[in-house]
Amino acid sequence: QVQLVESGGGLVQAGGSLELSCAASGSILSISAMGWYRQAPGKQRELVAVITSGGNTNYASSVKGRFTISRDNAKNTVYLQMNSLKPEDTAVYYCNVGGTVAANIAFGSWGQGTQVTVSS
Repeated sequence: QVQLVESGGGLVQAGGSLELSCAASGSILSISAMGWYRQAPGKQRELVAVITSGGNTNYASSVKGRFTISRDNAKNTVYLQMNSLKPEDTAVYYCNVGGTVAANIAFGSWGQGTQVTVSS
């Protein structure tokens, strides 16, 4: 069993910043990709950013240059620094982590989601 606990969401004015974090715990042997997704009301969940075990990153075009994803492998934690926030960034943000647990069984887990609201 792998648990993900997210934190850092909230209400911010346009142009402001927030940092999200997501900590993974459980019988984890290794973590490969860690990512952030978001889902706005009435829309499908979309990829925001992903970071591989080697530190390679990829971003949605809508957030490139404003958001930064990073990870702390010692803490099994992924972060999303969000700057220059816009009202269209309003959504529930979910982290997603993949890797292996005991006996090299692969896992993929989602966080519970954290609300980010950007006011204009």
